[in-house]
Parts: sequence; C-alpha cells; structure tokens
Amino acid sequence: MIFSSFGGLAFFLFGMIVMSERLGKLAGGKLEKLLSRLTSSVPRSIILGAGITAVTQSSSAVTVMVVGLVSSGVMTLERAFGVIIGSNIGTTVTSWILSLSGLEGESFIIRLLKPESFAPLAAFIGILLNIFGKAEKLKDTGLIMLGFSLLMYGMDLMKSALSPLAQTNILSVSLNSPLLSLVCGAVFTAIIQSSSASVGILQALAMTGTITLCDAVPIIAGLNIGTCATALPACLGSSIEAKRTAALHILFNLIGAAVCLVLFFTCKSVFSIENFPINPTGIAVIHTLFNVVTTSFILPFRGLILRLSEIIIPKRTELSH
Repeated sequence: MIFSSFGGLAFFLFGMIVMSERLGKLAGGKLEKLLSRLTSSVPRSIILGAGITAVTQSSSAVTVMVVGLVSSGVMTLERAFGVIIGSNIGTTVTSWILSLSGLEGESFIIRLLKPESFAPLAAFIGILLNIFGKAEKLKDTGLIMLGFSLLMYGMDLMKSALSPLAQTNILSVSLNSPLLSLVCGAVFTAIIQSSSASVGILQALAMTGTITLCDAVPIIAGLNIGTCATALPACLGSSIEAKRTAALHILFNLIGAAVCLVLFFTCKSVFSIENFPINPTGIAVIHTLFNVVTTSFILPFRGLILRLSEIIIPKRTELSH
C-alpha cells in the first residue's frame, strides 16, 4: 500500500509538472504582456488572474510573474492584488477536472467522461504528436496530453492503494484535530509547491471513503496558506513593492482561512455534519467556495489590506527612523 501510494504520488506530481510547464511554454511571453496591459481595473485583474491560472494550471507561476512585474514597475500593487485574488479562484479549475474520477453511473456518457476511459487515448495521441509532430507546438501539445494522462493514472493508483484505509480508523484519528489538519495541509502544499496537486491527493483520499466534510475543510484552508510559500523566494532581493505583493498573497489566504473556518464551525455547531461523507466533487465545491467566499469578504476591504501590507513591509526610509 505504501509503495503504490508513493508511486501514484510520483506519477501524479510528474504529470502535473509536465502539464503546467508545457502550458506555460506554449503561452510564451504572452502571459506577461496580458498581465501588464489588461489590468486597468480590479475586476479585470481578477478575471484575468483567474483565466490565466485556469489555462496554465498553476497559481504559483502566476504569482511569481506578478511579483516580477510589480518589482519592475510595470504593474501597481492594487492591480497585482486583483490578479492574485483571481489566481486563487482560477486554480480551482483543476479540482473540477479531477472530480471526474468520482463520477458514478453506467451510462455511456458517464463512462466516457471518466478518466480511466479517455486518459489512455489521450496518452496514445500525446505520444504520437510528440514523436511524429514536426512543429514544436505539436510536440508540446503531445506532452501536455501525456502529462494529463500520467496525472490521472497517478490519482487512480493512489485511490486503489489507499482504499484499505476505509476499513481502518487510522486516518480519522490523525485528522481529529482541525488545527493539525490545517497545519498538515499547509506544510504539505509548501513542500510540493502546488495547491492543485494537494487538492488532487485529497480527492483521491475522498474516493476511498475515509474523508468527511469536517476533515476536508481545515485541510483545504491549510493548502491555500501553504501555496504562499512560492511567492516568498520570488520576492527576495526584490523591491519593496514586490515584497508587499508577497505579503498581500499571505494576508489574503490567512484572513480567508480564518473567515471560512469561523463560518464553517459556526454551521457545524448548528447542524450535525460531523460524519458527513464527501466525494471528489464535494472537494471541488469546497475548494471553489473557499476562494469565492474569501474574495467576496476581502474585496470591499482591499484598501485596508493594502495599507496593512505597507505597515508589515515599510519603506527603507521608514526603517531607518
């Protein structure tokens, strides 16, 4: 079970890396130009951030790009905040794609939508494009399809390997503390540098029947915090504004986690949801709701959040007093 789980995780992460790298390569330098030109207002910044993240499948890559654009003076801090908010929403697209693994039913359409049906075909087409494609874009497209297939295969392997946990209470004991679940989600995501991958692994666990709603919410809050780790190295040695951009990313996810957890545990005290089961689609719903609710709550206070980032990262002239 342990070996198969690690093998599945390796396939999953490698597929995610290949897919996001090749998507970024296909886009070339156009993403930076889009970010710098089409962020004339906060709503447009949010939509653009969500769209680019959905295409590249990496909120971390978008955040690093934004830090670089702010550092070079191409983008203002307020517009950068909008893109970061949008990237958090856009990254939830991956969880919806992965939730196809949890579809149930025997109809032809349902069976066709399941990854085990179309992933092998995607892998076969992908390898043909990579081997016989003359243009570089065709080869990259082939690698994207191969990466996606490996990702889905790894998820299915993890699901099969972890299914014996459904007959034990080991996982429920280890996730008994919401704070521990939040910390585990944050640390694991910081290590693998991908909230999308963390959600995918959580969805694989959900397919075994070992994850409940009360387990999933703190973990998702944690993985949103953990994804901030990517922005920290990117701002080292950069301008004050770039450091403030990284601070905004951290503040957004910390405040969002606090707000969503308060709302969730308030609902938990009213409704009996302790043992409410959850599937991959439910994980995708929670992941999306978490970021939409966080955005809805923080957006009216963006001026206050921007000011808070200035207090946390003061100008050098202010440091000398």
